[in-house]
This record gives sequence, C-alpha cells and structure tokens, in this order.
Amino acid sequence: MATNTGLPSFTIRAITPSETHNLRHRVLWPHKPLSYVQLDEDDQGHHFGVFLEDPSPLLPPHLQQQQEQQEEGEKDSSSIPTEPVSIISLFFAGDEANSKKEARFRKFATDPPWQGRGVGSALLRYAIVFAVTEGAESVWCDARTSALGFYQRFGLDAEGEEFFKGMCRI
Repeated sequence: MATNTGLPSFTIRAITPSETHNLRHRVLWPHKPLSYVQLDEDDQGHHFGVFLEDPSPLLPPHLQQQQEQQEEGEKDSSSIPTEPVSIISLFFAGDEANSKKEARFRKFATDPPWQGRGVGSALLRYAIVFAVTEGAESVWCDARTSALGFYQRFGLDAEGEEFFKGMCRI
C-alpha cells in the first residue's frame, strides 16, 4: 500500500478484478457492454486502485453539491466515494528459456474529474515499481496515440506499428 503526501490525499492498494470493471467501462469503453472490459486473464493479473482518503475538499462540482446537501441534514459517510478513482491492471509473462520477465499493464483508467491531479501518475509509478520489484525487465502497454506524451514522462516510448482497436464504421 502507498500513501501520497500531497493533495489530493489518496491511498493506492491492491484490488480485485471486479473492482476495476465499472471504471474501465465508464472511462475506456462506455458505448460497449460491460463484458467488453472484463478480460479472460483478469484472474491472473495484479490490479491496483487509487482511493481518496477525504475527497471533499477537492470534489468536482456535482459531488460537492451532493455533499453539501447531505451536510445540511445528518452527515452521511456514503457521500465519500468508495470506488477507486483510478485503476490499472498488470500482467506478467516470462520467457523460461532465458528467464526474462516482462510486465504489461492494461485497462489503465482515471475518472475524468480526477485526471490531471496526479492520481493516475502516482498509480502508474506504483505499478512500474511493483513490476520491477517482481522481476520484470521490461514494462509495456498498448496505448492511445493521444496518451504518448503522458507515457514518455515515465520512460516509455512508442514501438511498433500504430494500430486501431475496435470497429470502424462508415
């Protein structure tokens, strides 16, 4: 488990595959069925999430309004989000012939109101350190071209041919 010392205050911890599904769906593939973001190999992965410790000072406007309405009545802890605001799934593969181990992260998503606030960066950093600690000699992902600059800040770079996922329609 890791705790951030800056704002917003959050904790990173291991989570179950099912705890990733709602955010994966909402952020990455909202127009597909939920089953689209559930991976066959989820049970073999390591999944991590960012949980806000006290999000109230930094809540997006729609959640601030909900919190204020509840505070007018009795304080209810259910107003604090209990789902992760950022998630990542990490999968290991090894080459037994030369003992090389690589880690691939997939389905990395941060809830839009929390993007640009450091939670996704902290989570990716955490996942990379975890992968290296577990013996990974390389870490990689398939990423959207628009996110290349973000990943380059972590020492990752584009490799291979650009491809498109999903269906193209005319």
